[in-house]
Amino acid sequence: MNIRDNHSILLPAATIAGTRHGAPNRDAGNAIHNASTGEVIGWQEHADAGQVDAAVRAARAALDAWRNRTPASRGAVLRKIAELLAADRARLSAMQQQVSGKPPFEADTDVSDAIATFEYYADLCADGSLFAADTLALPDHTVTGERHYEAVGVAALIVPWNFPMVTTSWKIAPALAAGCTVVLKPSEFTSPVEHRLAEIMAAAGVPDGVVNLVNGGGEVGARLAAHPLIDKISFTGSTAVGRMVMQTAAQDMKRVTLELGGKSALIVRADADIEHAVALAVGGAFTNAGQMCSATSRIIVHDDVYRKFMAAFEAAVRALVVASPQTENVAMGPLVSRAQRTRVEALLAQGVADGAKIAFSGTLDSACAEGFFMAPVVIAEPDTANVVWTEEVFGPVACVKSFRTDDEAIALANATRYGLVATVVTRDDEAARRYRDALRVGLVWINTPQLIFPQVCWGGLGLSGVGRELGVAGLRSYQELRHTIVSRG
Repeated sequence: MNIRDNHSILLPAATIAGTRHGAPNRDAGNAIHNASTGEVIGWQEHADAGQVDAAVRAARAALDAWRNRTPASRGAVLRKIAELLAADRARLSAMQQQVSGKPPFEADTDVSDAIATFEYYADLCADGSLFAADTLALPDHTVTGERHYEAVGVAALIVPWNFPMVTTSWKIAPALAAGCTVVLKPSEFTSPVEHRLAEIMAAAGVPDGVVNLVNGGGEVGARLAAHPLIDKISFTGSTAVGRMVMQTAAQDMKRVTLELGGKSALIVRADADIEHAVALAVGGAFTNAGQMCSATSRIIVHDDVYRKFMAAFEAAVRALVVASPQTENVAMGPLVSRAQRTRVEALLAQGVADGAKIAFSGTLDSACAEGFFMAPVVIAEPDTANVVWTEEVFGPVACVKSFRTDDEAIALANATRYGLVATVVTRDDEAARRYRDALRVGLVWINTPQLIFPQVCWGGLGLSGVGRELGVAGLRSYQELRHTIVSRG
């Protein structure tokens, strides 16, 4: 894949069983943009219904040979993928910086996450214990029970634009480890990243047909979700689209993993280290320009330290360097597209029209005029019914509210339809345990940034989704459980 000049990225509609299909049409709707400049840097074709069907059938044809390989054999391929990702780190980081505007440290972190994910599932394959049948003791001693795990089949993997390397790796590594074959649909905003990943997987020895890729927007995802030969759908994206995926999958009871929205809280108790709390608040709200399902955009601060926190938070936000990835000391890049910036600005305007007050915001350099940049914004004490407090904005907008008691803070944090993550900042270990047990979320960070490890499951409650990614649960989500009862006679 060539990225030497402004129009040199040319992506086919699909890569099916190792063959590229559909040359890119240089139509405005198929353009790939540099998020920092708005420039067109390439073109892509979208897969039609026939190409989607061909990709699914190629995955079905490759299924038996792949799932019948030993776990150790599949794991060796995953380990080779990790090695090639590491060797291609600089290029992968540069591609992410180009299409999504990520600062270099964020783009490089995403590459490291992908490498670690493939290594983790390679280790599980090498160990083998999660793939072996085991024996169950039954009350009837004339029979023996056996428990078996096998690949669920062909998986459709639909990934978003905010963390293309990360979300693709979180899905494809456990799917391949389990013995599934896949059809991958990247976001049309960041598809060059996934195309490069597909090239790396082929170079690592993934057989033709085991990984297939189809380009396109929602219409392509809908065709995958409805295809009768798809056994499992793993989707990361908005709750609204996730609901449609789930409804479609229900028609023939496809297995689903849905990693959806969030409206997460960061709670700062009176005993917190304020400097540390501010650092966590900035990272939690403005990493990736706030385009994270895990963004802790609802910041809940004890009244005793509220003014001190807000003063320090304002200084930190105003000091953020919002710029292109090439800018020295850049802390926050652009949003992924003009449409995404328009959406975020509209939600913010709606919130302000309904009474939300902007306490302070960051600044943009004149060099940001051409890209999809937006200054970080902090709103103080919004009404709990205001859209900026209740809805996932998916941009650099944070809200701060005060509280007096732990019960009040917990109630504020839990008063949402989402339940993905939360952060608690406190020096009191007992209080931390109370919050851990009371917060209705899938993952709680206590005094840490948003650390994510492939060993730790990822997923949430309520409208944040169904199922878990990563960890052993991530592997199991691509396996079916079967039992055998055998007579001893």
